[in-house]
Amino acid sequence: MTTATDELKDLAERASAELADASAAEALAWTAETFGDNYIVASNMQDAVLLDLAVKAKPNFDVLFLETGYHFPETIGLRDAVAATYSGLNIINAKPDKTVAEQDAEEGPNLFERDPNRCCAMRKVVPLRRTLANYDAWVTGVRRVDAPTRAGTPIVQWDDRNGLVKINPIAPWTDEEFRAYIDEHGILENLLVAEGYLSIGCAPCTAKVELGADPRSGRWAGQNKIECGLHG
Repeated sequence: MTTATDELKDLAERASAELADASAAEALAWTAETFGDNYIVASNMQDAVLLDLAVKAKPNFDVLFLETGYHFPETIGLRDAVAATYSGLNIINAKPDKTVAEQDAEEGPNLFERDPNRCCAMRKVVPLRRTLANYDAWVTGVRRVDAPTRAGTPIVQWDDRNGLVKINPIAPWTDEEFRAYIDEHGILENLLVAEGYLSIGCAPCTAKVELGADPRSGRWAGQNKIECGLHG
């Protein structure tokens, strides 16, 4: 018997081939037409590039922001600026089961130093999965140049871990194309980017990037970790 999950998986597999060379606009138009109100667009609030592209396909949709409790004030500021600028967006602040204080009391302080994978799982992965369970698809800003683990990212794929369709409309974009879009369209950007924070996550696990270094080198510096578990 065919289930809704089977149907979504088949849809993702067909679209992966059909939209393999799609532009960001084409991928987002397909998403809006296919899923209506039943998709969510993820943003870490480093910039509003993906959101700006997405509103051109559909002016009203849900935005997933993982409110970990560890964000820089500038990141929260951009989230609020996005909400004010794009009035049709409904920002879903996905929160962990425990506050930072509650987690510290239970696990000990600074879990992010002792066991960053567990900290990411509790404060990011679990809230993500709980939120995504309400949708048939999610849209991400993952790009192939972000990290070696993302080099093969397709524009549309089946997200087996979370059980829904995953759309990565700007997967093929280079850093130069990404920067050009920001400059050409005056896109909102986290103030920390200008200070050298080129890959922004939780404040305790994010550092400035050395000139010419891999942008992801500022995440979990000094630890054998390059992903938080959301995408791989």
